[in-house]
Amino acid sequence: MSFPARPRRVALISVHTSPLAQPGIGDAGGMNVYVAQTAQRLARRGIEVEIFTRATSSAQPQIERPLPGVTVRNIAAGPYEGLDKRDLPAQLCAFTAGVQRAEATQRPGYYDLVHSHYWLSGQVGWLVSDRWGVPLVHTAHTLAAVKNASLAEGDTAEPMLRVIGEQQVIDEADRLVANTDTEAAQLVSMYNADPARIDVVTPGADLDCYSPGSRAAARAELGVADDETVVTFVGRIQPLKAPDVLIAAAAPIIAAADRGERSKVRVLVVGGPSGSGLDRPTALIDLAAQLGISDAVTFLPPQPPSKLTQVYRASDIVAVPSYSESFGLVAIEAQACGIPVIAADVGGLGVAVDNGRTGLLVAGHAIGDWTNALEKLIDQPAERAGMGRAASAHAQQFSWEHTADQLLESYSRALRSFTASVGSGERGHRRWRRRRLSRAGV
Repeated sequence: MSFPARPRRVALISVHTSPLAQPGIGDAGGMNVYVAQTAQRLARRGIEVEIFTRATSSAQPQIERPLPGVTVRNIAAGPYEGLDKRDLPAQLCAFTAGVQRAEATQRPGYYDLVHSHYWLSGQVGWLVSDRWGVPLVHTAHTLAAVKNASLAEGDTAEPMLRVIGEQQVIDEADRLVANTDTEAAQLVSMYNADPARIDVVTPGADLDCYSPGSRAAARAELGVADDETVVTFVGRIQPLKAPDVLIAAAAPIIAAADRGERSKVRVLVVGGPSGSGLDRPTALIDLAAQLGISDAVTFLPPQPPSKLTQVYRASDIVAVPSYSESFGLVAIEAQACGIPVIAADVGGLGVAVDNGRTGLLVAGHAIGDWTNALEKLIDQPAERAGMGRAASAHAQQFSWEHTADQLLESYSRALRSFTASVGSGERGHRRWRRRRLSRAGV
């Protein structure tokens, strides 16, 4: 059996969220952007991409073709509405059956490779790659063990079901794609992954969309006063993303501005409730009221890319205070627009932000430390402007074109190793051995 040097057709599995969904709504976030952007870039290179995702509305067509070379298949699995990620493990059987039925209508060998995104998709990818006799590439995007090691106060730990499910997929995948060297090391230390099967592929930003532009025009469009220093949060509203840390840290600065001790400061929060944040959808509004700064905090719903670009351009600083972040696309998008970033020094944010040059990294989530970091940039506009210029240059090395190039290299490695392992019988032996060790409790 032989395979092409690079895939002709790839099946991307994205169970819980569609690449066509608006990031910031429900469970849609950076992974949506990643799947959509990499699919588009792969298609431009002549690779046909088919994306399998769960249908969330009866109005959705079974098949959508948003771009030449990209097909989205909306698979019916469970009720269209009312389910979130926590409910989806019970629907994986139905989803897998739908994927299998779609493949059964094609000629044998239709897909050359499966690339799964997030552990739920990995469970499906593992089964269909075995069935189709093709390699499995898996990107975790987030890891339960990492999230549980740095939970926000009041947040809910990821269940053991997910931890076990992730371990199974990591054991079975032919290649693992990590966003950073840090994530690669976590896969090894926390999941005993084989380092030889890990490829580090750095995510990017749409540099054609996110670029420096007129601050005045952006502020006029958003209705933001020109004399305010704007600190912006963009993301899903949930404890993991820690927007409450930003609001609490900004409160004493806003109070000082009210006393005339410094320029006016406005906090701009862009996003919608998600995950455990759905339990308290008004928590941030209540916090701002409790701190007495409601007039200085503006909330906007999730924005499409063209509008989000204007949000970044209208900002003086973008804050990414997450407790866990495998990379942090918001940090790159903001920097591509020439805006410095203050971020928590967790996960991939240490790669996304060049500390002291394009922004600041804050160790931990102590409110005082975040207040100090904000004050440093708010009170030094010249240094902030210099960081913005450096940020725009820094972001140029993170493009989706580069990400697609790296993914293709990973796909080629997967195809080569798969061909060799099938020919030698090693692949079947490797999987048999894993299952035997698992049953033995090793």
